[in-house]
Amino acid sequence: MRERLFKLGASALTDPELLTVLLGTGARAHGLAEALLSWGGGLKALLLKDPLELSMHPQLGPARTAQVVAALELGRRAQRVTERRPKLRNPKEISTYLFPVLSALRREVFHVLCFNPRNVLLADVRVAEGTMNTCPVDPREVYAAALSTRATAIVLAHNHPSGDPEPSAQDLQLTLQLVEAGRLLGIKVLDHLVMGDGAYVSLMERGFITEDEGKGRWSAAGGDW
Repeated sequence: MRERLFKLGASALTDPELLTVLLGTGARAHGLAEALLSWGGGLKALLLKDPLELSMHPQLGPARTAQVVAALELGRRAQRVTERRPKLRNPKEISTYLFPVLSALRREVFHVLCFNPRNVLLADVRVAEGTMNTCPVDPREVYAAALSTRATAIVLAHNHPSGDPEPSAQDLQLTLQLVEAGRLLGIKVLDHLVMGDGAYVSLMERGFITEDEGKGRWSAAGGDW
């Protein structure tokens, strides 16, 4: 496997072969890699498993579990934007930034992206973490993040572990509450993105957050802010 990796590059190896390189060498490691992928339901499904659950596999154990989890997390982090303070101008750019952060998580999390008037990202703050189906959000935590960075605008974002990015009634109600709170504080809510499996829904693009609510920060639905 290692010889093929050096000769052809890592992209030429299959998922079981890459996992074999990680776990060791020889037929035993390859068998373990195939068994692990079959047991886990594929490489992507392994991302969703808790490390404790992975370590319960009879052939894995704590040390190898740590190797697998660390490798998967490194892959996720490698996809992130490398700029410390990127300029994000529209929902598409926001989603590209967020997918490596919010994809393949086991539970819902809620982020607040804080911006200055030039759409430069000042901070990306996780303000809540919930279960597979829900994530209670305290508006005070949302705006504490915005006020601490002196942000003039924010974008709300959370994930749906089910993979379906369609907003729930609770998502819409929370958005209205946070838009109203932002209006009182003089902080614009530009958008709320719901992230799914390779897809997202922008409530600004859907027309749920109107230009009046966002105070005219974008040119048109689907365009730059």
